[in-house]
Parts: sequence; structure tokens; C-alpha cells
Amino acid sequence: MTSDIEQIKKKIIYRSKYRGTKEMDKLLGAFSNKYLNQLDYEDLNELIKLLEIDDNNLYNYYNGQSTNIVFEDNKINNLFKNFKY
Repeated sequence: MTSDIEQIKKKIIYRSKYRGTKEMDKLLGAFSNKYLNQLDYEDLNELIKLLEIDDNNLYNYYNGQSTNIVFEDNKINNLFKNFKY
């Protein structure tokens, strides 16, 4: 299980820092760095789901604007929404 968690963390680090837009690279990179080692296995999987969402919707969600998708009310989404970069 520990090696699974380490693989997930590596995947998260990569996906959060190589997004497609510099703004989201920096925002999600900083967010992941801050919380990565505080999350359990389930939360890490929720973070992967968040990182699969496109940059425009994530940026709009973070800034309180309308999005094309509905974001679940869960720990990771709330942490991201309230994260101060």
C-alpha cells in the first residue's frame, strides 16, 4: 500500500505542475505541495479526480465563477476552493 501511495503522489505532482497554462501549473502545484503529505489514500484519489478536470473549469471554480460541471462537496474540493495562493 505504501508503494501505491508513493506512485499516486508522483502522479499528482506531475499532473499538478504540467497542466497547459502557467497560472494553473503554479496554482495547482502550490496546492498539491501544501497538502500532499497530509492526505490519506481516499483523499489522494479525490485529488486525482480534481486534477482530471480541465483548466478553465478549475480556474472558474477557484475564483467563484460559473463552470460547465458540478463540483462535489468534498474535502479536496473545499480545500482547493479555500486555498490561498
